[in-house]
Amino acid sequence: MTDTKKAPVSPRHRARELALQGIYEWKISGSTATQIGRSTGDDKSLGRYDSELYQQLLRGAIAQHEALDAQIAPQLDRALDELSPVEYSVLLLGAYELFHQPEVPYRVVINEAVELAKTFGGSDGHKFVNGVLDKLAAQARAVEVAAR
Repeated sequence: MTDTKKAPVSPRHRARELALQGIYEWKISGSTATQIGRSTGDDKSLGRYDSELYQQLLRGAIAQHEALDAQIAPQLDRALDELSPVEYSVLLLGAYELFHQPEVPYRVVINEAVELAKTFGGSDGHKFVNGVLDKLAAQARAVEVAAR
């Protein structure tokens, strides 16, 4: 008999999942980062997650969305408003990390975003996310990317 249990999710990955869901909620409902963060903090069923990272990602991505949109838009093959809310949310989160979390290696940022797109997005959305974030990494982390 094989064990089909998944490995436990790291608290940092779980924080990214929750931040993605919060960004999605913001995009769909217009709730503020404060409202979303408060409701998440009150929910005890969410499992272990890095609450500091969660708050940084959620608040940062939403607060910086206009500047990040300006970085993301030129990398797209369609208009920003034509993206699915999930693709948009994953790209916004990934772009925020690339531009504002330099302590996280760019390959980790891209890998995490691809995993989120696989989990929450459409069938080939992860390929699209990978391509866009790869182009953004070349801008945001030029020295780091060149060193690979």
